[in-house]
Amino acid sequence: MDRIKIIGGERLQGAIPISGAKNAALPLMIASMLTADRLTLKNVPNLADVNLLARILRNHGVDLAVDGKRSGGVAHLGETFHLTARDIVDTTAPYEMVSRMRASFWVLGPLIARMRVAKVSLPGGCAIGTRPVDLHLQGLKALGAEIDIDGGYVLAKAPNGLRGARVTFPKVSVGATHNVLLAAALAKGETLIENAAREPEVGDVAECLVKMGVKIEGIGTSTLRIQGRDRIDGAIHTVLPDRIETGTFIMAVAATGGDVTLQGARATDLTTALQAIRHTGVEITEVPDGLRIVRNGAGLEPTTVETQPFPGFPTDLQAQFMALMARATGTSVIRETIFENRFMHVQELARLGADIQLHGDTATIKGVKVLKGAPVMATDLRASVSLVIAGLAAEGETTINRVYHLDRGFERLEEKLSRCGARIERISAG
Repeated sequence: MDRIKIIGGERLQGAIPISGAKNAALPLMIASMLTADRLTLKNVPNLADVNLLARILRNHGVDLAVDGKRSGGVAHLGETFHLTARDIVDTTAPYEMVSRMRASFWVLGPLIARMRVAKVSLPGGCAIGTRPVDLHLQGLKALGAEIDIDGGYVLAKAPNGLRGARVTFPKVSVGATHNVLLAAALAKGETLIENAAREPEVGDVAECLVKMGVKIEGIGTSTLRIQGRDRIDGAIHTVLPDRIETGTFIMAVAATGGDVTLQGARATDLTTALQAIRHTGVEITEVPDGLRIVRNGAGLEPTTVETQPFPGFPTDLQAQFMALMARATGTSVIRETIFENRFMHVQELARLGADIQLHGDTATIKGVKVLKGAPVMATDLRASVSLVIAGLAAEGETTINRVYHLDRGFERLEEKLSRCGARIERISAG
């Protein structure tokens, strides 16, 4: 099993290209199942989750061709995927696939909408919480799907096709919004989704569906109005830049000091997080090719944040922000309101010398003058990258085990950081 070794204490200088957003690329790939025409997606990141979903879609009959990066091209633009689902050959998504990546459950909506039948495994538990799928099923039932659960599988059918309806989510769910939005694109008539997730990735999927001929009103708001179509066209769409990768690299620069430009980054996708990070004393400036991050080495100011659905502070940046506040000159407070069990990185940060106390959904972080390198273990994707940030700021050597978590969501992490002066390398198990 690969490990990452970091020698901390180096200031970061240079430029880092921001990859396409994984959390948009996955549902965009699934959207290809709605049409027999070709869907071309540009700026797709080369990640383990993307590659796994490609395998899953191929099992359903989606033809996939991939163009790599061209010599002399824009640094932050990734691969180009050409997806064609001319014939759906299998309407079953088996447990061995869905259990490895929760987002694959989102094939349920397109399968019911286009094929009128689907058998999709329940995704099961998750390292950061149970994340049940009841909201997905509630929304699809409102569109007319008949749903049973048997042997760990969702058995769904809509013999006469889906019908537009009013879907009101009792709480915000990105996954359920994706599933119902995709299904509504092929439903008869108008669908109104209320209390929809407002995350930029949801908006990116909606924008792509508009290019595919679906009329959608309210993109970027909590109310989406979708006019379903009998047939959806192909399209060409560019995946938006990854705001979580952007926020992560901002905090890496903030923790270590330096001057780095994040190429392709968009401030509008991270307004609340940028406010919190600026409050710590970090300079963040919009420049023509992205965002410039500068910290002159002065002490970080402590602050308080609470994770919330967009446009609030992202739960996917909570662990990284905690690593940053471990070096603040004072006491910070982080409240996690989205997922239970999302503080598993705390005990590993403590191995580096962080002073963190947990009380239910709240973490109190007393900043320390020095973090010291140590061997640590990654527990999930965001926790693993928080350990990278802490290791970059720590004295001495930090070794991070189980880095396969990183490969799920961060493209060429070590390469991007090392180009800016970080002493970081991957040690292959083989």
